[in-house]
Parts: sequence; C-alpha cells; structure tokens
Amino acid sequence: MIDLSAISFADILPFILIGFAAQLIDGALGMAFGTISTTLLMSIGSPPMAPAAASATVHTVECFTSGASGISHVAHRNVDWRLFARLVVPGVIGGILGAYLLTQVPAETARPVVLAYLAAIGLFLIWRGTGHPPHPRQPRVVAPLGLVGGFLDASGGGGWGAVVTSNLLIQGAEPRKVIGTVSAAEFFLTITISLTFLAALGWEAFTVATVGLLIGGLVAAPLGGFAAKRVPARGLMIMVGTVLTITSAWGIWRAFS
Repeated sequence: MIDLSAISFADILPFILIGFAAQLIDGALGMAFGTISTTLLMSIGSPPMAPAAASATVHTVECFTSGASGISHVAHRNVDWRLFARLVVPGVIGGILGAYLLTQVPAETARPVVLAYLAAIGLFLIWRGTGHPPHPRQPRVVAPLGLVGGFLDASGGGGWGAVVTSNLLIQGAEPRKVIGTVSAAEFFLTITISLTFLAALGWEAFTVATVGLLIGGLVAAPLGGFAAKRVPARGLMIMVGTVLTITSAWGIWRAFS
C-alpha cells in the first residue's frame, strides 16, 4: 500500500512528467500511454519495475486518465457509439485473459513479433496519410480487434490503442471518430485489467510511480479531445503512424538489447 505521507515532490516529479507527456500523446492520437509509461517504468529506477508491476501501475492510472480523456472526447463529439459497443465487450474479455496470463507466465516471447507488426502498420499509415488516404467507410473487423487489443494491452503493458486504432484506420474509419471511440472504450478495459491485477498481485504492486503518473496524466487528459477534433484527418493518420513506428521500433530494440 502507498504511504502518501512519505512521498516528496522530487520523488514523483519524473513520473508526473512521464504521465503528462504520455497522456497528451494518447489523448490526441488514441494510443501510446501504456506503451510509453510501461517502457519507461521498466527502464528507470533501481531496480526497474517487473513487467506485471509496471502494467498494474499503468492500468491503475489509466482508470482515471482514460475516464477523463473519454469525457473530453464525448464532449467534442468524437465517439461513434455503435463502434464503441462492438469494441468494449471483446476488449474487456481480452484484458482479463491478458492480465491473468502476465501474472502467471512471461509474455515476452511474442512481444517482438507483435511490435514488428505494429511498426509495419505505422509505416503503412504514414504512406496512406502522405499521399494515399483511404476512402472513408465503416470497419468490418471490430470484435476480434477488441479481443486481441485487450489481451495485448494487459499482457504487454500497452497495446490497446496501437492495435485497435491503427487497424481501424487501415480499414478506412474516420480518424477523429476512431481516436475518440477507442479512448472512451479504454476506460472500461483499464478498470477490468486493474481489478484483475489487484486480485492477483495485491496492493503492494502499486508504488510512488502510480501517484506521479496519475497527476501528470489527469492534467493532460482533457486536452486530447480538443486536439483530435482540430487536427485534419490526414494529419492524424500521419501522426498515429509516426508514434506507432517509433514506439514499436524502440520496443524491438529493447527486446534484443
């Protein structure tokens, strides 16, 4: 359990900055909070966090930041409620399975393969956004994306936005609606994953990093809906592709270094 009285500002400042930057990107592009935060939590500190503890910390914070971000997207009319209904239930199921798996066995074997796939998707989105934008249409493959995205998000500490947002964009869905809908559905996913981790790991998995990430994330969360509404669709697609490519390439490098 976290002892708030023992926490100094110097202790939490690095995590506040991480939470703010990660949530600002995630709110605007519908992805990357979990990937950025988990990667840094597992890289800094002495010793760095274990994968399960890092994922538990990030998803606890996301219960609040994704809620604030979802409200922002709803207020700016960025949510497609039909798409939301098709995503949220499979996402929750996948999240439960992924969180349970991570507390039982390592999930690092498949991670480089998933990251390579996402990096390729990122490059493809950049290509589509720069000169070959898709014709807007309703996505056909939704429920399987929710299931896979929820599973990878829990087991890898991030991946919901990367998997779901990028694949919906490739299918031709409107970028603003995709980002808003994926962000809103993430609230229910993160609550489910956090409760699963709590049942498996207990309160000791949550540390001072949780407080810092929460403060920084909540400050940045309301800005995402505004940014997604104002940036043109082609620009959103290019930015999603760029962030996805960079974070995936970094993850691959870390996996083999």
